[in-house]
Amino acid sequence: MKISEYKYTKWDVYVGCIITDVVSYFIIFTCAATIFAHGIRIETAKDAALALFPLAGSYSAWLFAFGLLNASLFAASVLPLSTAYFLCEGMGWDSGLNKRFWEAPQFYLLYTLLIVIGAAIILVPDAPLLTIMVLSQVMNGSLLPLVLVFMLLLINRKKLMGDYTNGRTFNAVAWTTTIVMSILTLLLVVVALVSGTGK
Repeated sequence: MKISEYKYTKWDVYVGCIITDVVSYFIIFTCAATIFAHGIRIETAKDAALALFPLAGSYSAWLFAFGLLNASLFAASVLPLSTAYFLCEGMGWDSGLNKRFWEAPQFYLLYTLLIVIGAAIILVPDAPLLTIMVLSQVMNGSLLPLVLVFMLLLINRKKLMGDYTNGRTFNAVAWTTTIVMSILTLLLVVVALVSGTGK
C-alpha cells in the first residue's frame, strides 16, 4: 500500500467495520426473535432454516438459502484472500491480485491451497459441518486478541511507521478494546472447560 492510498484504505476499513457490525446485529436480533425465543437447538443447517419459519413463513427456506449462499461466497473468496495477504505480508513475500503468478508465487499458492482445503472438507461425507463452523469461529475469536497485540506493537513503532503511528487517544481506545477482548476470550475458555468437566 502506498502513502497516497492510506486515507482511502482507512475509509475502506471504517465502512467495512460499520457494515459488518450492522449485519452482525441483525443476525443476533433475528436469532433471538426466532431460535432463542422458541427454545430451538440448532444441530443442522435444516434446523436453522426451520427456525426462520415463525418470522418468514413459507419464504424461510429461500431466505436461509440466500443467506447461506452469501456467507459461502464470502468465505470462499474473501477469507482465503485476506489470509493469504496476512501470511505473505507477515513473511515479507510479494502479494496482490495485481501481480502475476511468477511475481507472487507464495501468495497465489496459499490462496489456491486454502480454497482447495475448504472445498475438500465440505466434500467429506457426513462431515460435522456445523461443528467445524463453530470451532473455526471460536478459534478465530480466540486468536484475535493476540493478533491485535502484535498489530498495536507494530503500528506504534516509529522506525516502521514514521509519522503514521497511533496517537494517544487512539492507543487508549485500541488497548482498552484489546484488553476487554482478551478478558472475554479467557472467560469463554474457562466456561468451555468448566462445562466440559461438568458433563
